[in-house]
Amino acid sequence: MPVIAVADGTGKLGCTVVDAIVEHGGYEVVVLARAASKAKQKELGVRVIGVDYKSVEALTETLENENVDTVIATFDSAAPPDPELALVKACDASSKTRRFIPNWWGIRYTAEVAAIFPIAASKIAVLETLEKTNLEFTTVINGFFADYYVPKIPSRMGPFTMALDIPNNVAAIPGTGDVPVAFTHTMDVAHFTASLLGLPEWPRESYIVGEKLTWNEFLAVVEEAKGSKFNVSYDPLEKLQKDEITELPGHKTMHAFVPKQVLDGLLAVFGILFEEGYFDLKPVKSMSTFKARTVQQMVKENFHDQPDSTQSTCDVANYLGSK
Repeated sequence: MPVIAVADGTGKLGCTVVDAIVEHGGYEVVVLARAASKAKQKELGVRVIGVDYKSVEALTETLENENVDTVIATFDSAAPPDPELALVKACDASSKTRRFIPNWWGIRYTAEVAAIFPIAASKIAVLETLEKTNLEFTTVINGFFADYYVPKIPSRMGPFTMALDIPNNVAAIPGTGDVPVAFTHTMDVAHFTASLLGLPEWPRESYIVGEKLTWNEFLAVVEEAKGSKFNVSYDPLEKLQKDEITELPGHKTMHAFVPKQVLDGLLAVFGILFEEGYFDLKPVKSMSTFKARTVQQMVKENFHDQPDSTQSTCDVANYLGSK
């Protein structure tokens, strides 16, 4: 039975990927973590192995001892690239490891994206290192996580206030709101990733898109589902480029995790990426037959019963990469 190792798999996205592979069946799953955790091991039902990401040699030894065939990286998005770069080198050195899925989980990260969103530079560095190895790899490209807008659908991510403050019937749309954005739920991303493991070969880019909607279209879907009209404003590109946004009620809760100035800058950056079309994914034909749920399906499911209006706490710590 092939062994799949999920690196940093004790985080929210990592746990979701582990759950999906276990449910899929046919693989032995282990989690690579900075420290072994009996609690996480009990929660996930798989072994959690403590590793030293500062040592390529120790990582290589672990991969070989565990007979790891494939590694899936789910590191914090804001983390420096050093642990993942070391893991790539260890996988290349391991005689047992053939495949690697890097920590992308979003859009195509290019030099143009990095100029707007500096975190992308780390992801590009990992990809450049992978290209120099003998490993087979694919990047999973899924757009923006839909979890933040459908809190009643099971998710480890939690809600996050960006553009639409659904509990408070308020919206601050980035740009014109007329540029398509790809939205996909993390559970669908995880099951898609599990489906990739059985493919005989991988494309360099593996796309999964639940649905592409403009922010204006997304707002209309939510308004219809809730039966409520939102108070709507728009943040033009010129405003976003100054790291300025319209503050929504839900943002105040997020300030408990991150200062307002930092949060405003982050949301402005995403607003620019939305408006300039970087989330308007244009996938080539996928080798996987996995089909994700659409936004409209998820919103209807979420609002079958009206959500609690107090459910506005945003998991900003997770979104920014904290565990």
